Amino acid sequence: MNLLFDLDGTLTDPFPGITKCISYALDMLGRQLPMESLRWCIGPPLKASFAKLLASDDDALAEKALAFYRERFGSVGLFENEVYDGIPEVLEDLQGNGHTLYVATSKPTVYAERIIDHFGLHRYFKGIYGSELDGTRSDKTSLISHLLERESIATSEASMIGDRKYDIIGAKENGVYGFGVLWGYGTKDELEASGAHAFITTPADLVTAFNGTSNQRVNLSWYK
Repeated sequence: MNLLFDLDGTLTDPFPGITKCISYALDMLGRQLPMESLRWCIGPPLKASFAKLLASDDDALAEKALAFYRERFGSVGLFENEVYDGIPEVLEDLQGNGHTLYVATSKPTVYAERIIDHFGLHRYFKGIYGSELDGTRSDKTSLISHLLERESIATSEASMIGDRKYDIIGAKENGVYGFGVLWGYGTKDELEASGAHAFITTPADLVTAFNGTSNQRVNLSWYK
């Protein structure tokens, strides 16, 4: 099985870095919001989140906010992050049992690769797929489509694993099974409403869900 992993909220907890960088960008624009109120910004494409935060459809203003965000994120914020407990062991187990692993994140690839390298996870993944800095493939539907085409993966041989509705919707629109993890930033209700085929409570449950084998079928007892 080819397993596509979201990054933020699935492999790592990026709350401090993302929220501090959003706060920095807003502050540079003369706006302020409590960091805790920014939790919902972890998952969706960042430019769209800035448009909502700024209550503006001014594309230039959203781009300016994004530039300020990256000013801090590219040097400091991307490392204000931590791997969820158990993730390295789970990745090693899945890889050792024949699964092929990929990262599929709306975060720009240039940042995703640095984060994966920083935490020593690169050896588990055949490929790191993210968006471009200009926003290309920042939505999960086009990102997953690109990954499947680039790697010549049949939809029946892939599963998407993520914590937000964007992961599940992107998987569904590509004909891929979507597994919602419950330790990230999306709720079970959000994941269920978007069409998740199953819910994973802890990282260790990923091994159980995929039977620890390289078979194309997953453990059907995990399906709703």
